Amino acid sequence: MEREKFGTRLGFILVSAGCAIGLGNVWRFPYITGEYGGAAFVIMYLVFLAIFALPALIMEFAAGRASQRSIARSYDVLEPAGTKWHTFKWLALAGNYLLMMFYTTVGGWMLAFVVKSASGEFVGLESSQVADVFNGLLADPVQLAVYMLIIVGVGVGVTRAGVQKGVERVTKVMMMALFVVLVALCVRAVTLPGAAEGLRFYLMPDFSKMFAGATLAEQLATFGDAVYAAMGQAFFTVSVGMGGMSIFGSYIGKDHTLTGEAVRVA
Repeated sequence: MEREKFGTRLGFILVSAGCAIGLGNVWRFPYITGEYGGAAFVIMYLVFLAIFALPALIMEFAAGRASQRSIARSYDVLEPAGTKWHTFKWLALAGNYLLMMFYTTVGGWMLAFVVKSASGEFVGLESSQVADVFNGLLADPVQLAVYMLIIVGVGVGVTRAGVQKGVERVTKVMMMALFVVLVALCVRAVTLPGAAEGLRFYLMPDFSKMFAGATLAEQLATFGDAVYAAMGQAFFTVSVGMGGMSIFGSYIGKDHTLTGEAVRVA
């Protein structure tokens, strides 16, 4: 049977970007940017994205395209005879299992909040009361299990439908919807009181926050934490390190350059 391909190039880019865009970019990025000096952190993050994360993404794409397999089998296909490179796949598989445990749980929380919001449960509640609702959800294993299983079921249904009719079709709609939501949030953010100060904080580097501390040792420790956070964020951005992107690399045709596709996804 001939291996199924993405129907359009846009579909490949959106699916790859959809794999990369998640909590690390939407929630974690602004949080650690605020902690480490706004644009000062962004500059360091972009450097790590260019010199570490992008090359790693290209390598994952290369392994996928050369083997035409996922991380579970690519090492077996590509390794020289007699070598043991295939043992590394178990680390990647373990990482992917842990990732799915995390995201199916968080997806269940989100679905629960959609249901609660639609039913009017949050009407008139203060933020502390909404937090109480969330804590109540965490204390109810039956609710958690039901919502998580629904998320798993949706995921299984989409992937069983295939690359074009399932993953690509759904991702196109959801990524476009995410784009619209983010644009609306950006417009809302820059029209709030204090928006000018917020933009100034984000765009004007404050390197003093990278070296916060009373002693030289504390300053170096803070800088080390900032470097670690920026490097981790760069890898989060393009979702490399566990072999997930090698799956998408296996669908890149020979008529497209791996570097070009990696830059577009990033």
